[in-house]
This record gives sequence, structure tokens and C-alpha cells, in this order.
Amino acid sequence: MTRYYAGTLADIPATGGKIVSIKGMEIGLFRVRGQLVAWRNVCPHAGAPVCRGPVCGTRLPSLVYEYEYGMEHEVLRCPWHGWEFQLTNGEHLVDPTMKLRGFPVETEGDQVYVIMG
Repeated sequence: MTRYYAGTLADIPATGGKIVSIKGMEIGLFRVRGQLVAWRNVCPHAGAPVCRGPVCGTRLPSLVYEYEYGMEHEVLRCPWHGWEFQLTNGEHLVDPTMKLRGFPVETEGDQVYVIMG
């Protein structure tokens, strides 16, 4: 496994993400619940640049005619077809068998590294 420099902590917004290119591959870096996560910028549904979609929340399961909103800044919505993925684990919110490809992230001081094999 090799670590690749991806930027500094200041480069990654508190809400939203930053896309970097490592080994010719686009990787989206995001802050979620105080942790850094890295996802490949390819939607498993149709190959869209998923990391260019909005970071938002979503409607939660609720009673009929009740619309509860939650998971603010924890959901990545694909810009092409609206598929929603949980940023903490990369799983599709409806079908957890659909998942983003993730990479470990390490920090050293204010430097951010993505680990790839």
C-alpha cells in the first residue's frame, strides 16, 4: 500500500468535498462527523462523477404524511440520477449492496494522504 499526498486539511471544506487526482483516478475527499473519507468519483449505477454531486441530507423513514429530514452533511447525491450514498460508509441508502469504492485516509499534521494499493 502506498500513501499519496491529497492536500491539506484546510483544502477540504467542512461541508462538501474536494476532488483530487491520484494515479489518474479522481477521488473525492469529504469531512463527515469529524472524520475524513475518500471515495472514487464514479457512481456504481451509471459511472457518473458522483463526488461532484451535492452533500446534503435526506428524508428519513417516517409515518404517513410526515416528512422527517435528517443526516444533514452525511449524504452524497449523484448529480445524474439522484442516487444517494451515505458518506460514512459509501452505501446506497436504499440498496446497501450498491456501494462507492473507498480508500483509507491518513493525516500527518495538516497533510492529508490517501492510501492505495
